[in-house]
This record gives sequence, structure tokens and C-alpha cells, in this order.
Amino acid sequence: MIPESFASAIRAGLRPGTRSFPFPLFHGFWAFGTVILAVVLLLPAGWLGAADVTEYGAIGDGVADDTTAVEKAIRETPDGVVRFPRGDFRITRTIEIALDETGRLSLSGSHGAATVVMAGAGPAFRFTGTHTGTAAPTDFKAEVWARQRMPQVDGLEIVGAHTDADGLEFRQTMQATLHGVLIRNVRHGVICSVRNRNLLIDACHVYHNRGVGVLFDRVNLHQAIIQGSHISYNRGGGIKVIGGEVRNFQITGNDIEYNYDPEAEESADIWFDIREGSLAEGTIASNTIQARPSPGGANILFRGPERPAERTQAGLWTISGNLIGSQTVNIRLDQCRGIAITGNHIYTGKERTLLIERSRHIVIGQNSLDQSHNYRGGATNGVTLRDCDGMVLNGLILDRAASGSPEKGGAIEIINCRETTVSSCQILEPQFRGLYIAGSRNTRITDNIIMERGDVRQMLSAIEVASDSRNSIIDGNILGSGTRGTILAPDGTTIKGTNHPATR
Repeated sequence: MIPESFASAIRAGLRPGTRSFPFPLFHGFWAFGTVILAVVLLLPAGWLGAADVTEYGAIGDGVADDTTAVEKAIRETPDGVVRFPRGDFRITRTIEIALDETGRLSLSGSHGAATVVMAGAGPAFRFTGTHTGTAAPTDFKAEVWARQRMPQVDGLEIVGAHTDADGLEFRQTMQATLHGVLIRNVRHGVICSVRNRNLLIDACHVYHNRGVGVLFDRVNLHQAIIQGSHISYNRGGGIKVIGGEVRNFQITGNDIEYNYDPEAEESADIWFDIREGSLAEGTIASNTIQARPSPGGANILFRGPERPAERTQAGLWTISGNLIGSQTVNIRLDQCRGIAITGNHIYTGKERTLLIERSRHIVIGQNSLDQSHNYRGGATNGVTLRDCDGMVLNGLILDRAASGSPEKGGAIEIINCRETTVSSCQILEPQFRGLYIAGSRNTRITDNIIMERGDVRQMLSAIEVASDSRNSIIDGNILGSGTRGTILAPDGTTIKGTNHPATR
């Protein structure tokens, strides 16, 4: 309990106009405090908490080489936190963070006030762990939990000042977490390689880079989440997976825009190249994904292996609740299996809205393909299924699709496909045909509305079935009449049920 005389002295404070304390005991405390202050000033850098890199010799003026000072701070930090105060800290080589040597470690950029300028080749920081197991609790060694779990980078900007500079790389880490990080003007922003588990990227900006924003480079990575981040203007792609083995990958609530290269053969905002590797169990949900039409460009591109095994190598994904627009193709799937595309608004596909090839068991349901945003025109849009099996299209609204030609094709094209259902769709104002079926078998077209509503009539036919198709069932639709007719199908290829003329 504080003595009353001591408490009274505290309440009284210093007498106005004097430098003396009203109670003599305070002179002793004053002297004691002076001693403590002197001791603190003589303690090693970072002894009381986070290792401030300036205490280890970093200048932070953007000119001096702070590499050695930062490395020393990482080696000697007493509590595992390395702090960068406001400033521009120039480094000229990759800062290697071997977690089995440093112990648990995080980098702090003082809530965004600090910048690291990477003036050398490679990543500014490379975190390397030793975890070789799965994400199961029994697969983690005790020393990994004790020394390596959850390395973090928080509130730090990384800017490239070298052609081959990258942002961050993670190898064999567990629970790497990025929050409030800005990476710009580098080659690749965030790289995951070799093997990682439980990656979390949250509230980050990966912006205006020469290569890929977030790159999974032939990595074995299970459990990854990218959420609430701005990943834009990366010429090599926004989020890209190349090979490897990726499972349980969630991409949600992000702004992923303008990730394309007008000089490249292909570009994509979200780009999964699994021709060698596998990718399964994931979600693309509640994002804004848009760009500009570019050569071979797509907003979302899945490319599976040329010779897929019976078990899916690129599939078990949902694409839901996104705003997707303005590319050569909005969504392109090649050699995929088991993907659901539903609840999206998809607009302005210069060549196609959806292009799905050599895939099976794809569900496309209840998406708005309304083209009101395409007020300048010039986009073909449309849906093409080519060489696919077990396909369902349900509840689409597609208007003003110009896909096809006077000879063949239409707003929805089913070419060389098997077991396909198109139901409860509205296909409005197609330039050539509403539905075009060629080289396909067991196609069911039911309960759709295909018509023109304006005064200008250009639709050739509502539905056309080519002679090389077998067992097409067309029933229960409301169909407008085209300039060549309503349903064009050779005898023996199609079973026509009860269809109804559209009322204008």
C-alpha cells in the first residue's frame, strides 16, 4: 500500500515556479531514475524488445547499404521481432532467414511507415524452415513448433531497385503470415517454393510488378488463403500456380485487376498452369477480377495436364460470387474436372465469356452474363463447350452474344461433347443462333427462353443441330423465330418435344 505522505506528494506534484519536490523522498526517486536511465542507455541494442534496425547501424536514407545492419538485427533480436522505423532501408542481397537458427521471427514495418529497397537480385527476404510433413498435427516435429511456427511480415513496404529483384520467398515454412504488406516494382511479389503449409496473405497490396504478384512455383502447398488484398497491375499474372501440388487454396474478397502483358502470348489475373502437377480443393469467391483484352488473355485460366489421370489433376473448385470482366476470355478451363461456376456476374469477353475445352463434370449455374457494361460494343461474349463430358448449364442470362458466324456457331456452342444439359437459361438477342450443337451426343435442351425482343431481327435460328449430332432432345422451351427458322435439325438427329413460340 502506498503511504499517504507519498500519495499526497504525487497529488501535489511540483510546486509552481520551482524545481523542487514537496517531499524529500522524491529526490531519492529522481536520483534512482537517473541511474536506471543510464543503465538502459548502456544496454545492448534491442534488449528491451523489438530489434530496431537503426540500433544495429542501419541508416534508412535510401542510399546507404543497410544489408549488414539488417542481418545483424535478425541474428541478435532478443524477442524475435525486427522493427523497421520510418525510412528507406536499402539492401543489396537477399536477407536469408533460416528459422531453425533464428528461432521464431517476424518483420515489422511500423504500420506501413518503413520501406525496404531491394537493390539486388532475388527476394528481399527469404524465410526458410525445415518442415517436411503435412499439415496434420502429428506431422510437426517439436522443434518446428518451438522455433519456426508462424513467421510474419507486417506493415512493411518492399520496393524493387533491380531488374531481378523479388519481394518475399517462403520455403518449407509453416503458417507464414503476411498482413498489411505492400510490394511493388519488383519481378515477383510473393514466391512460395519447395514445400509450405498454412499460408495466409491478408490485407496486402501486391502492385505494379514485372512478373507475378503471388507465385506458387512448383511448390507442395496445402492450406493457403489469400483474402482482402489488392493484387493488380502485375504483368506476369496476379495469382499464378505453376506445377507442384496445391490443395485447399482459398482466394476470397480480393481486388485482382489489370494483371496482363500486352506483349505476351498469354495473360491471366488468376492463372493455374498444372500441365505438370495437380491442383484441387479450392475456392475463388467474392472477388473483383477484371483487366483489358490481351493476346491469349483470360480473367481466370485453368490448364490441366495433357494426359490427365482418372482422378482429377485440376479440379474440385468453386468459382462463386465474383465480378469478372474485360478480357479476351473471361473464364477458360482446359483439361479440368469437377468445377462449379455459379452466382457470378461475367461481362465483356472480347472473344468468349466461357471457353471450356477437354473437360468433364463442370456445372455452370445461375450466372449473369448480362452485357450492359459492354456499352461500347465490340465484344463477342458467348459460351463454348468443346470436347467435354458430363456438362450442366442452368439458369444463365446471356444477352447480345455475337459468337458464331452465318455458317455455324451461336451464343452457346456445344461442339463434340457428350452428355450435356442446358436448362432454364435466357438467351436474348443472339446475333446468329441461340444454341448451336455439332458433333455431340445425348444433349438435352429444356425450359429455356431464346428470343429477340427489339425491332431489329438478326437471329438466324433459335436452335440449330448439325447433322453429325445424335440424340438431341429439345423440349419445353419458349423460342423466337429466326430469319431461317426456329429449330433447324436434320431428321433422325433430334427429338423435338413441346416447345412454344415466344410472344413479342
